[in-house]
Amino acid sequence: MKKQHQLFRSYHLYILLFCCIIFVSCSSTQPLQNPTTSATLWMQNAAEYKALTTMVYQSAANDLGPILNKNETASLEQEGSNYQELPPAVILDVDETVLDNSPFQARLIKQNETYTPEKWNEWVREEQAEAIAGALAFTKAAADKGITVFYLTNREAQVEEATFDNLKELGFPLREDVDVLLTKNERPDWTSAKVNRRMHVAENYNILMLFGDNLNDFLPAEDITHEERQALIDKHRERFGTQWFVLPNPVYGSWEQALYDFEELTEEQVEQEELKKLKTKN
Repeated sequence: MKKQHQLFRSYHLYILLFCCIIFVSCSSTQPLQNPTTSATLWMQNAAEYKALTTMVYQSAANDLGPILNKNETASLEQEGSNYQELPPAVILDVDETVLDNSPFQARLIKQNETYTPEKWNEWVREEQAEAIAGALAFTKAAADKGITVFYLTNREAQVEEATFDNLKELGFPLREDVDVLLTKNERPDWTSAKVNRRMHVAENYNILMLFGDNLNDFLPAEDITHEERQALIDKHRERFGTQWFVLPNPVYGSWEQALYDFEELTEEQVEQEELKKLKTKN
């Protein structure tokens, strides 16, 4: 009877050990199921990504001289005004355009966590973001030509100081006599759409170039259909690569919500809409 009891206990210990191994195994592989894993790996490791961002900024830098001579505006909000009489400026988005936040996304993946504004602001306050390849050289080249560099970011006003310090530590040009870092909600009407902030810059500067990883960095593109966004690209195609410069960002952006026309959907409905958008040609 005692022997049977020992065997019974041993059997349960083996079962418990087996369950622990399975649990640890599942836990260790679970982060790789995060839908942003491949995109994050690409941004952090692919030479092609570095080549793309370098190409964008080098192309823009090569055009600084000619575009200064043309003295044309890149801002739709500025058309029809006397912008030619204003001093030159360029506007850049910050996240994934100037600063690389892929380590934040990598943390979420490895820790099997989801994005929250609180976690994001904690990351911003660490001031650890590195420069996107090509961004620093371009902004310095622009500043050397007397062009004021503005940074329009949807980071909240509460983390503006940390963002400023991060940019300054990396060597980005930041005028001390002008507020060149314009954050969301810094003023009541400065929303995520960025239109009012571009208008604010346009009051005193001729905007020569725009840079961003999101269509909203160039023109209003929120709460419109996927087809309407595509039509905007066709309408303004001559601006891309001459006045408007897009940086790749496969991890996040309004392109995701545009897949289902910015509607509020359940996770299951989102998955269904994403499957519909996959084109197989059969």
